[in-house]
Amino acid sequence: MIVEILIAFVNVLAQLLILLIILSVILSYFLPPYHVVRESIGRIINPMLMPIRQVVPLVGMFDLSPLILYFLVRTLAWALINFLSALPH
Repeated sequence: MIVEILIAFVNVLAQLLILLIILSVILSYFLPPYHVVRESIGRIINPMLMPIRQVVPLVGMFDLSPLILYFLVRTLAWALINFLSALPH
């Protein structure tokens, strides 16, 4: 019972983070950096992007750190869900 709840929580959290990553990228094209919505999403996403940005350089004018963060979130969620699924119920 608790394992299923934890799996659902990890899944929802991963989906929420992915949604915020995608929103952050899309809004960066339409809203100025000081917009309230963009700042609010940035407070959540930027601390996760900063270590990636320090390691991965820009490719031309493209920032690949959101894409890398997307794959990291998906991979970590997958690994955690598989680990929790392997626990005895």
